[in-house]
Formats: sequence, structure tokens, C-alpha cells
Amino acid sequence: MFGRAEPAQTPPTSLELRNSYYKYMEPTLSEVETLARNAGEILRAGYGRRHQINHKGLIDLVTEIDQQSEAYLLGEIRGRFPSHSIMAEESGAWSGQDCCLWHVDPLDGTVNYAHGVPFFSVSIAYQEGSQVQLGAVYDPLRDELFSAERGQGAWLNGAPIQPALATDLNQCLLVTGFPYDIRTSPEKNLDNYARFSMLSQGVRRLGSSALDLCYVASGRLDGYWEMKLHSWDLAAGGLIAEQAGALVTKADGDADILTPPYSILAANRDIHPLMLDILLESAKA
Repeated sequence: MFGRAEPAQTPPTSLELRNSYYKYMEPTLSEVETLARNAGEILRAGYGRRHQINHKGLIDLVTEIDQQSEAYLLGEIRGRFPSHSIMAEESGAWSGQDCCLWHVDPLDGTVNYAHGVPFFSVSIAYQEGSQVQLGAVYDPLRDELFSAERGQGAWLNGAPIQPALATDLNQCLLVTGFPYDIRTSPEKNLDNYARFSMLSQGVRRLGSSALDLCYVASGRLDGYWEMKLHSWDLAAGGLIAEQAGALVTKADGDADILTPPYSILAANRDIHPLMLDILLESAKA
């Protein structure tokens, strides 16, 4: 007559309600840009001072400023989007919804920063599913904010950017980087450095992969390649270069740059295949 009583349901907590609400929230490009600028202010304030330096590896450094910048970014992201996942350079993975992932590099170019070399950046990317949707890279000393939104373009301080128009490697100024385990790794990148040095106007090693990609995006450099990276090194800069009009792949030509092992090749659509041929030939040697 009365039927079986249904078990009482536990009402959701305020945190569960908040997480459910924020699960469907997406950041705007303006929010990502603001995060990058504010973290950049932390870097600017600490630049030129004596730092507390620890070693993650023989030549892989971390300073207290890396940690302060990351603490700020994690606090803001987790406060606004508590259900999102985060991959951060210093503290690693923070679990959350699979659909929403942030890639955070609080100080890209730590070795430069620790030595007082004025070339470093903050890099932040927001990924949904398999694609990065938003990215910002901020150079606080030059007050240069590179940013992009998928399908909308890429900008430097609000002005549209595009890659250089070189069609021959002889016209190109290239950039690369080397792994932190260069002394022990068989993949040192030195052979590629030598090859491209002989085929281009020159190859630079500047020390911030995020800015290297942005410089390709804005036409300051013509091509960039590097092996043995991490997602936070290339997620934001890769989107910015792609949305500016560059072709961005792994060093072997794979279009999916966000699955390990991570590597990068970015250049305009005339130079990219020329560089790719050389990298593929080098890999066979």
C-alpha cells in the first residue's frame, strides 16, 4: 500500500555545489592574460636580487620566485575553477575534471633569471579536451603580452601578429634549446644545431621556449625546434604560433604536440617542411 521507502539523500555540501557550478565555467582570454600579467609582476619585483636557488637536476634550477609565482597562479586557478585539472612545472599534476586542463609555467627561463639575464616569461594555457583554447605568455621586463584564442587569432599587446615571410633557410634566423640532461642524454640536439647553423643566417639559444615560440609567431625569428620538453613549455606558445599562422608540430611532424614525448617544430608554412626534412634526415643518421 505504502511501498518501500526511498533512502534519504544526503544534501550536497556548499563546496560540492560550487564545484558543480564551476565545472561548466570556462575562463576568458582576458582572465588568462590577467593571470599572466600578475604573475609577471612577481617576477619583475624579484628580478636582479640574490635568490634562493635549489637544483632539480645538475643544471636545472628553481628559485623562490618560481615558487611564489606558481603559488599565486595555483591559488587563483583553483579558487576560480576548483574542478579543473592543472599541470604545473614546480608542483606537478593537480587532479580534476578531464575536460579542463591548465598548463602553467610560472617562470620559463629560470637559469636566465637566476643569472640576471633579461629573457624569461610566464606561460599559461587552458586546454579543453585535446586542444588548447587559450594561451598567454608574458615578458614582464619588456611588458610584452603575447596571447591567443583558438579560432580568433594571436596578438602582442592587443595588436595582431603573424610569422615572417621567409621562403628559404638562407633567409632565416632560427632558435633552439638543449635538454637539461645534455651531458648524459643521447639526444643532445648538437648535431641539428650544427646542421641548421650551416644552412641559415644563424641559430640562437635564448633560454625561454615560450618566448621562442612567440618570437616565431610575431616574425622576430623564422623557426624554432627543440626536443625533450614538457607540456607547460609549449602549450601556450604553440597555440600563439599556430593562431598567428605558423605551422606547429612535433619535431617528427606529428601534429599532436600535447602527447609525450614532447618536442616542437614551429615555422611559417614554407620553412616548416624544409626544417622537418632536415630533422627527419638527422633522426635516421
